[in-house]
Amino acid sequence: MAELTRRALIAAGGAGGIAAVLATSGGSAQGQHVHDEAVHAGHGGSGHADFRGGRTVDHAANGFDPHAIARDFDWGRTSRTASGRVLREWELVAIDRELEVAPGVRFAAWTYNGRIPGPTLRCREGERLRITFANASAHPHTIHFHGIHPSDMDGVPGQGAGQIEPGGKTVYEFDALPAGLHLYHCHVRPLAEHIAKGLYGAFIVDPRDGREDAEELVMVMNGFDTNFDRANELYAANSIPFAYMDQPLEVPHGELIRLYIVNVLEYDLINSFHLHGNLFDWYPTGTSRAASELTDTVMLCQGQRGIAQWRFPTPGRFMFHAHQSEFTELGWQGFFEAT
Repeated sequence: MAELTRRALIAAGGAGGIAAVLATSGGSAQGQHVHDEAVHAGHGGSGHADFRGGRTVDHAANGFDPHAIARDFDWGRTSRTASGRVLREWELVAIDRELEVAPGVRFAAWTYNGRIPGPTLRCREGERLRITFANASAHPHTIHFHGIHPSDMDGVPGQGAGQIEPGGKTVYEFDALPAGLHLYHCHVRPLAEHIAKGLYGAFIVDPRDGREDAEELVMVMNGFDTNFDRANELYAANSIPFAYMDQPLEVPHGELIRLYIVNVLEYDLINSFHLHGNLFDWYPTGTSRAASELTDTVMLCQGQRGIAQWRFPTPGRFMFHAHQSEFTELGWQGFFEAT
């Protein structure tokens, strides 16, 4: 039986080659079930790689939609401590779930709160944060937050609560520092597997005095190794390949756009973000108010992130994608619709 590998897909014409590969393998691939008729893609009328006929996954069955994730900022719930300080709280649960990551392609995922990426946690600089973590998975997990916190809150084995076994629970509590764009992920070995299977999310700490008003979106760049050979067959922002092609992300032209970009791609050393028809101010990690450059392309290793800001001066449809062509062909591309 032929395996559904990245090299085979690229040789067969990107995502459009999935059906061709499966035609020689009886319609299935190692580690998954694939329906040949559902996972076609092509370079037809639109001139772009996409799933044939605009097909996509069943977002309702997955329990999340990449269009909603792009604007879903989870502020948790707040209360006041005895001293009057803001205490912001969330509950995150590790759950094993099978998700559809391309039409007919099922993936045995490990998730926070049933979705990939996990909730985008958002707070304000200096607040006290409390994250209750329950492990409903069949595997040990943690949550490691990027940012500043005590060592016993670091979410790594051997420190603090250490790794949380199935059925276990712990609380991570620390101050929201520094202001900027961060991320969280599982830090249990084998680390690559825990990240590749979906245990990660974005973590935003707003400055005390806030930022300029803007149309805000978040993109967590990721991929999926569907046959467990440590090479990705699919790439995306917010998990679903080509999600923003036939249904672009609508943004207002003339107004400030702020995009929070986090790279958690596993098994590839570098990822990138490229914007068509414009340039953006780039704020690495979002910790400085001064942009590092005005550009249309940034390159990120795993864990790197930043804030991109720009305005579309005219209405229109503008592409964005990774500037590694094979990533683009295998799902990591979309459009902004400036209206």
